[in-house]
Amino acid sequence: MDERILKYFQNSLAPNERLLLLREIEKNEELKKQFAEYQNIQALLNLSSHTEDKKEGETSYQHFQKRIKSKKMRIWLVKTMKYAAAILILMISTYQLSIWQMSHKLQDDFQVQTNTLYVPAGQRACISLQDGTVVWLNAQSTLTYPSHFYGKERTVSIIGEAFFEVAKDKNRPFIVAAQDAKIQVLGTKFNVYSYPDSKQIRTSLIEGAVQVFYKSKQVILRPNEESIAQDGKLTVSNIKNPDMLLWRNGIYSFNNERLADIVNKLELYYDVTINIANPKLKDINYTCKFRQRDGIEKILHTIQKIHHFKIEIDKENNVITLK
Repeated sequence: MDERILKYFQNSLAPNERLLLLREIEKNEELKKQFAEYQNIQALLNLSSHTEDKKEGETSYQHFQKRIKSKKMRIWLVKTMKYAAAILILMISTYQLSIWQMSHKLQDDFQVQTNTLYVPAGQRACISLQDGTVVWLNAQSTLTYPSHFYGKERTVSIIGEAFFEVAKDKNRPFIVAAQDAKIQVLGTKFNVYSYPDSKQIRTSLIEGAVQVFYKSKQVILRPNEESIAQDGKLTVSNIKNPDMLLWRNGIYSFNNERLADIVNKLELYYDVTINIANPKLKDINYTCKFRQRDGIEKILHTIQKIHHFKIEIDKENNVITLK
């Protein structure tokens, strides 16, 4: 007999071990037979269901096998078959109830287990969630997600920037919590830009449809549209720079953007402080693309070639000053 069956009736198996055994019994006819025989031993011979000694349980089982070999025992079994059948029905019902209760308990345990993925500055990462959804994370971004999705919704939260390719599930919408905003979808591709210091939450839709909730407002986006949630307002427009989503490929793209705004993003991406000492530089617009691996110094020197300014680097304090 499988040792786990004895331990099961001795209540010496851990909850997860009990659940694994019950699931295995469903698929394994030999285990199911052993389980039923030992259950009948307890019911018909009034054996203790909480045997303290493993050897005592095994000895009882051996004695029982010898008894059913005798003619007298076989006759007795025939007479009591109807009672055994009733007990077996009760046993199966109890067994199924145990599986149901333990499965739900295990699901509840999974629900409270959350994972957090943080991507350092100058890097990016890709992860596949349990439902098949693929998430790309940009530098200095944090994704919080459950180990398994249960219930009527699939909910994750993002701080920073992430691109989602959501697996379709008509019965369970996918929800992204981003600061004060909430994005709800069924199956789609979209980007969320939600760094706390940026003071805005931008949702850019590539494929499908998403519904964005922000404070008391809500909008539905169509492909190539983006929403910006900022200062209590929620606005919608066409995506101005589709190439900005190339960060997934390690490319940072800026389209006619102020140097002040470009610097703010570079600070996030590379975890460095950049001071613009000359105020006139802040409002100069640039259109440019850079590889993530180029690094902050090479990027700034490239911009410097368009409009000349001085670059001072304080590596000890991780500060760069533009003059």
